[in-house]
Amino acid sequence: MNVLKGLPEATVIREPSDLEPFLRDESHVHGVLPLAVVKPHGPMALRELVRRAKTEGFGLVPRGAGTGKAGGCVPTDRTVVVDFSAWPGDIHVSPQDLCLKAPASAPLREVKAAAEAQGLFYPPDPNSWESCALGGTLATNAGGPNACKYGMTRHWVLAVDALMDDGEIHTFGIPSLKANTGPNLAQLLVGSEGIFGFIVGATLRLTPRPSEFTTLLLPAKRWADLLDLPGRLCAAGFLPSAFEFFDPAVLSELRAHGPEEARRLPGEALAILEFDERGCTSEPFLEALLDLLGPMADGLEVASDERQRGAIWAVRRMTSAFLKERHPEKVSEDIVVPRSRLGEFFTRLEGLGIPSVSYGHLGDGNLHVNLLAAGETEPALLDRQLMVLFRLAVDLGGTLSGEHGIGLAKRDAFLALSDPGQIQILRAMKGALDPCGIFNPGKVI
Repeated sequence: MNVLKGLPEATVIREPSDLEPFLRDESHVHGVLPLAVVKPHGPMALRELVRRAKTEGFGLVPRGAGTGKAGGCVPTDRTVVVDFSAWPGDIHVSPQDLCLKAPASAPLREVKAAAEAQGLFYPPDPNSWESCALGGTLATNAGGPNACKYGMTRHWVLAVDALMDDGEIHTFGIPSLKANTGPNLAQLLVGSEGIFGFIVGATLRLTPRPSEFTTLLLPAKRWADLLDLPGRLCAAGFLPSAFEFFDPAVLSELRAHGPEEARRLPGEALAILEFDERGCTSEPFLEALLDLLGPMADGLEVASDERQRGAIWAVRRMTSAFLKERHPEKVSEDIVVPRSRLGEFFTRLEGLGIPSVSYGHLGDGNLHVNLLAAGETEPALLDRQLMVLFRLAVDLGGTLSGEHGIGLAKRDAFLALSDPGQIQILRAMKGALDPCGIFNPGKVI
């Protein structure tokens, strides 16, 4: 592509065979062949990319590790993929400020490890935390099991460094909690999936690392009892750091075809509960929890050491990969339903007759509903099934995405189910911040 000839501080990939790996992320969405892939090594590359994109009329699509699940980083017509995997920068921790600064290219596992090495904790932990890049988690406002107590990625962002329409990198925010100087532009960019500008680095808030963990494997004899538990826990003053679940259908799938440790999982349905507050390993805490659980505590397993804790979490972490390997064309959605309406959601889902299995984050109502037969389902029917699922979540006061984002995969549904006023405002913001429409065109709105 001649318009990228001589691009400074960058590696440019043009061969069609080398571009193929950039057509997909972990969603079911397929992109189109990009004009090129650019790996920028410095700000000069970004400045020149923005200039040429405006002059030559092509779009820029940001990409990190490619682990997203909404098609947010796949190329659309006449676009250049900007791969930030080689973006320079180191991870710096400031224990005095309880914060950490890192480039977008930093693997999330290294960000978390750097905090832990200082006795600190960065809570966001999407299932891909060992392979995803920090930039992608910022762009999508990633979640994970810890969101049950600690919230989403945006709750831990103090400042971002972002490439904007003028081709320059701007810093929005400061490395401190209190900054009340108008609307928070850093928060505007977090979760925006690159449609306003590209995040190239961030300053993240940290907290002291928890020193105690109580991890429970809780089999439920009745699926309905498990659905009532998140609300009961909250009402009684218990706030788990994680509350994960397996519904009867996904549990049957794991028992029949999963690894050996999964085939022995007990219960009609199953939950993993974890607490990390001070005193959670004490007898008074456990006794109060057991009193609340009542008959549900029958068969309860409590991890006695770090090895057992790791074994319990290993089953949860492998569930998505197992289902993907067994059903390569499955579609996994991440709808949200208020805790108080979980029972109603699953009753109505069963009545809809959409074949699915569910697992995920029961503690905050973020449900991974998997349509395992999506690959064999006629596309128009699949689209209708997904729209029915999304509409059910919205009707119950929830939303169609809890942590994966909108990207390309949910764009049509997002536009159809959102308040038109919200879409109008988002498009006005897009026009103001990206008047030439070069940043991740065709995504979200």
